[in-house]
Amino acid sequence: MTRNPLTEGSKSVRKVYAVSAGLLLAAAVVQMYLAAVGAFDKPQDDSSFALHSMNGMMVIPVLSLVATAAAAAARAPGRQIGLTVLPLGLVIVQALIVALGGLFDDSTGNTTPLSLAILGLHAINGMAVMGVCGMVFRNARQLAWAKPAPSGAAAEGRPVRAS
Repeated sequence: MTRNPLTEGSKSVRKVYAVSAGLLLAAAVVQMYLAAVGAFDKPQDDSSFALHSMNGMMVIPVLSLVATAAAAAARAPGRQIGLTVLPLGLVIVQALIVALGGLFDDSTGNTTPLSLAILGLHAINGMAVMGVCGMVFRNARQLAWAKPAPSGAAAEGRPVRAS
């Protein structure tokens, strides 16, 4: 019986998925690092978070789409494909949090307690992005390097005859 690559994700495509998921996770880790760099920059100005913004608004969304396409090509389960595109949705939520928080600044452009409470959700959502990327990578690795299922006889503990 021959394998049909259209009905089963090939091993190499699954490995491509795992690598792209690993790159997505790496980009999420870099994102946290760049946030810290921006936060500790002295003096702080508009360029302090430029790399953080670029990575978050360009690199992570593109890698999420690439990994999602690879997951679909690898014939990953639908739930896994949905989980792989989730970082893109969470990045959109990140931008909405910043925009919403800015709406509650005072007339001089300074933050207020309400805007800070909203903007604090940016960090929590960022941790969610990291967690989802970690789950995607773990699941992609399991898919790429899964061991074949044992035959019925071997799974039941009965001796298996060699043909």
